[in-house]
Amino acid sequence: LLGDRDHWVRGLPGRLLHNIISHGIGRISEFLPTDSPTVIAHGFTSPLLRSINETEIIDELRVIIHDDNTTAYFTFSSQMSPKRRQFRVYGPANSIFVDDDHQTLIKLRGAKYKSYLDQFIPPCIFAKQYLANSMTNISQFITNNFHTGHGMRFLIESFYRSVSDNTPLPISYRELLLTSRIMDAIFEQIYPVLRP
Repeated sequence: LLGDRDHWVRGLPGRLLHNIISHGIGRISEFLPTDSPTVIAHGFTSPLLRSINETEIIDELRVIIHDDNTTAYFTFSSQMSPKRRQFRVYGPANSIFVDDDHQTLIKLRGAKYKSYLDQFIPPCIFAKQYLANSMTNISQFITNNFHTGHGMRFLIESFYRSVSDNTPLPISYRELLLTSRIMDAIFEQIYPVLRP
């Protein structure tokens, strides 16, 4: 992409981001109750790319997506290290933290413990959850059931099953269209010169 000025990704409305961010934005769409959220996007070219005279590719993106009830923050960075694919959902009582890179799901308790117990008990609870996640991953690996592409395989199989057996789609049309609308709103803000 960096060495080829005619690379097909450069022709997409969102260029590099168009080929990458749909996965994360799609996850957010599932939790948005409205079909017309407000989208505020800020994108820029990283200092590293600017240092090699790349000015067309935006490889840093920060987005706020909100409506009257829900607010989501989306960050994409090509320069952040270590690279992470994480998803957090915060509710009024409790929250969850999903780490795709390490295949872990951690439940975050909303209530605090009294006094200094809040510094002692939560780390132990997190350690217990991380150990349980690790044991699950090891068990799945030993039984040849641990695959990095498992989610994609599940989606593809579910899609074919929806066609052949008339079962529900794995991702609803509403979420697909909402993801597209949000991405269009992002690209209109970070690449305004491309729009008529």
